[in-house]
Amino acid sequence: MWQALAGIARLLPGEAAHVAAVKTLALGLGPAPSLPKIPVHIAGLEFENPLGLAAGFDKNAACYKGAMKLGFGHVEVGTITPLAQPGNPTPRVFRLTEDQAVINRYGFNGKGMQAAHRNLAAVRSYSGILGVNVGANKTSDDPTNDYRVAVSYLAELADYVTLNISSPNTPGLRDLQADENLAQLLAAGQAGLADSGYDRPLFLKMAPDLSFDEIDAIIERCSRAGVSGIIATNTTISRPEGLRSRFASEAGGLSGDPLFELSTMILERVVARVNKQADNAADRMAVIGVGGVSTGWQAYAKILVGADLVQLYSALALQGPTVPEAIIRQLQDLMSRDGVSEIGAAKGAIPNAQKAIKHALLLAQSA
Repeated sequence: MWQALAGIARLLPGEAAHVAAVKTLALGLGPAPSLPKIPVHIAGLEFENPLGLAAGFDKNAACYKGAMKLGFGHVEVGTITPLAQPGNPTPRVFRLTEDQAVINRYGFNGKGMQAAHRNLAAVRSYSGILGVNVGANKTSDDPTNDYRVAVSYLAELADYVTLNISSPNTPGLRDLQADENLAQLLAAGQAGLADSGYDRPLFLKMAPDLSFDEIDAIIERCSRAGVSGIIATNTTISRPEGLRSRFASEAGGLSGDPLFELSTMILERVVARVNKQADNAADRMAVIGVGGVSTGWQAYAKILVGADLVQLYSALALQGPTVPEAIIRQLQDLMSRDGVSEIGAAKGAIPNAQKAIKHALLLAQSA
C-alpha cells in the first residue's frame, strides 16, 4: 500500500509531493516496521541504528516523530534560520528520474526558529535521536551571529546541533567554510550553546565541492574548536557526466545516485583527517556519511570507509517510505555475511572508498 501511495505522490510536482509527505508523517501515517537494533554510540548519544534522515526534509520540525517511526535511528530537522523566509522562487525542486537524483534550490525556506521551537516543544516523546540543523538568513547583516542566535534558542530541544554552512542555495554561505570565517562561525556555535545553558554535541555539515587542502583545514579547525562530528556531505554544484534528465542543467544542489561516489571519496578524506587529528579513539570526532544512499550496500560502503552513521533524503523522496526498513534489513544481512555483528567492527575496515564500494556491491550482488 505504501509503495502504491508513494507512486501516486510521484505524479505530483516535486515540491508538492514533499509538502504532502511532511503532512502525512505529521499525522503519524506511514509504515512502522519492527526492526533489529544495530546500535551506535557517538558523541555521548546512543543511536538504535546508523541510518538517519538528513536535514532538508523536515524543515520546520513538523513531522520528525512520524519520520522516526519509518525506521530511522535519528532525524535531523531544518535547516532552521532565526527569521522566517520564503526561500528562492519556484519551481525550485526537480526530479531527475532517469538519474535517480534530485536538484533543489530551496534556499532555506522555512517558518523560522520560533515556529520550529513550538513544534519541537509540542512533542513530548519520540523514538530516536533528534538533530537540529541551523543556518543563516539570506538577508542577514551578520550571518555568523545568526548561528549563535539559532543555536541558543533551539539547543534545549535538540539531542545534537548541526551548523549548516554548505548549502549551495544561499549566496555567500559556503564562504563560511574558509579558515578565519570558519573559526568565527564555530566560536558563534559554541557561544550559542553556552547561552542556552545546555551541553549538546555540535556538528558541522560540509560541502562535497572542496579540495583536499580545504577539507584538511576544516577538520583541523573543527578539532581545535571542540566540534563533536562532521557531516560529509551536502549536495553538490557539480554535474557528473552522463546525466540524462532534461533537468540536469538546472541550478541548485544535486543529490541522489550521482552524488554517491563523489561524497564517498570525500568521506574517505574526512575520515583519514579526523583519525589523524585525534590523539586517541575517545577524542575522535564522529563522521556522518551522506550522499546517494538508497540501498543497504551503499550505507555499508560508507561505514566500511569509516562513517559512524549515514543519512539519506533523496531516496525517501524517490522511493517512498519503506526505504529505511529495506536499508536496515539489507545492512544487517551484509554485516552478517561479512562476519561482523556490530557497526564498530565494520567501521573503517576498508578505508579506501573505491575498494569499499566494490566490496559492498559485490556482497549485495552475491546475496
